Amino acid sequence: MTPTIAIVAGEASGDLLAAHLIRALRVHFPDARFYGIGGPKMQAEGFEALWPSELLAVNGYTDALGRIRSLSGIRRKLLRDIRRTRPSAFIGVDAPDFNLWLEAKVKGQGIPAIHFVSPSIWAWRGKRIKTIAHAVTHMLCLFPFEMPIYERAGIPATYVGHPLADVLPMEPKRLAARERLELSPDATVVALLPGSRQSEVSNLADSFIAAAEVLARRRPNTIFLVPLVTRETREIFTEILHRRESAEELPLRLLFGHAVDAMTAADAVLVASGTACLEAALLKRPMVICYRMGKWQFRLVKRMAYLPWVGLPNILLNELVVPELLQDDATPEALADALERWLGDTDACEALAERFTALHMELRRGTAERAAGVILSYLQDTASKLQDAAPVPESQDTVPESQDAATEPQDAASESGTSGNGNA
Repeated sequence: MTPTIAIVAGEASGDLLAAHLIRALRVHFPDARFYGIGGPKMQAEGFEALWPSELLAVNGYTDALGRIRSLSGIRRKLLRDIRRTRPSAFIGVDAPDFNLWLEAKVKGQGIPAIHFVSPSIWAWRGKRIKTIAHAVTHMLCLFPFEMPIYERAGIPATYVGHPLADVLPMEPKRLAARERLELSPDATVVALLPGSRQSEVSNLADSFIAAAEVLARRRPNTIFLVPLVTRETREIFTEILHRRESAEELPLRLLFGHAVDAMTAADAVLVASGTACLEAALLKRPMVICYRMGKWQFRLVKRMAYLPWVGLPNILLNELVVPELLQDDATPEALADALERWLGDTDACEALAERFTALHMELRRGTAERAAGVILSYLQDTASKLQDAAPVPESQDTVPESQDAATEPQDAASESGTSGNGNA
């Protein structure tokens, strides 16, 4: 029987993950129906988007609290549709604060609830493992250190590797990237990545520009590349840049996208904590990780955090291999100093590249195919079972809406890194 699969994917990173997964599943079920909440990459694979994935993009605590009612309404409507169509499986891709409540409801209907991308319970909010155990039939983990957490909790889980490790080359073509960007092979190049969210760019752009000014005074021939993923983030960065009269002569190039090319071409990268850190590591680039948020939010996050690091390269290697400068420590001089240390130490850069190559090999697992294999095991006889199953009445739902808000405030500094979200 041809399966129907409901999927909810949040933000651009979830859209990309889910698109790869749909493609892998279509190898086995070419005519399968996929529907729910998703983005353009999923739709290109034949996904029926009842709502766009951008609806789940949340910028900080204030935005999250202000949108609880509207997101709850969307979630209830989707749940009613799932009860009516009774899909063979539900796949929640990232967006845990939206998906875990929905997964608990779906699982209560006897439908396998598979969550793709473990929430960052290893970084903060570890008590949420109880919610996950209640809601999730199977967890698909991107990082190997996540597996023992689920094994101890008795939650079925599979390590599937990270999709970026499959997509990015083991040996990046640096000269080719410079040629595409029309850069001299001998130029000193620094990539500035102030984040993919508007709030991140608003918080970091001024510090990044000021750090570039300091570094440019010390190394006058340095070229700065700034890849920005949306029109909105580009406008925010440009406005902040124009407010700084001292930056008028800065040799800085704004790029619309091309983040991978910019990082590949760079001698060093200044990057906001998040998925881009992992991209830089897989591209074997020396980096400085930076993050800023509201003061009260930072105090809250710091109290709740379990790890001494926020950047995925340091977390994955269990060591401070690249510097992290957060909040008040992220002064322009400190950022420039940290970048200059990489620019002046070829041996350290080569040693770091070796560490990142080993990490790349560990994370390269054929993520989409592995994840599809797990899902296929649940699809084998689910369709026939669901035809005979009676729907669970509304009153028998096990998790009331009030128990888990539609979108709880998220910690951008402890994202798991699928893409810009990540995803506590």
